[in-house]
Amino acid sequence: MKRSDLAHILRAASTITSTPDIVIVGSQSILGSFDEDDLPDEAVGSIEADVAFLGVDAAKKALAVDGAIGEDSGFHQMYGYYAQGVEIDGLIVLPVGWQDRLVRWESLSSAPGRALCLERHDLAVSKLAAFREKDLDFVHALLRAGLLDPPVVLERLDLADVPGPHARRLRAWVEAVTARLQASG
Repeated sequence: MKRSDLAHILRAASTITSTPDIVIVGSQSILGSFDEDDLPDEAVGSIEADVAFLGVDAAKKALAVDGAIGEDSGFHQMYGYYAQGVEIDGLIVLPVGWQDRLVRWESLSSAPGRALCLERHDLAVSKLAAFREKDLDFVHALLRAGLLDPPVVLERLDLADVPGPHARRLRAWVEAVTARLQASG
């Protein structure tokens, strides 16, 4: 996904929900920190933007977005990308303090919408906690490109509510990938 695609999704989601600030919680959140041209292919390959909202009507707004511009919608069929409305609470693992580190991104073409994107290390923790192959590939690509600081990822892992055995596995994965990348050059 390109920033221009994300801007289109922001504009549509903001119009649908009458809400300017939209939290981007999935992989496209990385577009708040980096232009797509500065990212590895694995980081921008998705056609889906996970959007969430803050406040009391967050779930209702997520459902409205999902219904209007979600997967298999007319929007998706017309443009080839879509938004998935999601809820943050209880569904997405994030480190303590993530809201204080949100990265704001907006453009003239996203108005009236503004993206509140996860900070890149918080995003990495969320992806690691999901531990799906595509999420591990995403984090690996960012580590390989030097866009993540491994000690910060490990710090943030310690701030996330991840059960002990899973946290140890995630820590070991980050350490192993980092060691392999350092050894290869």
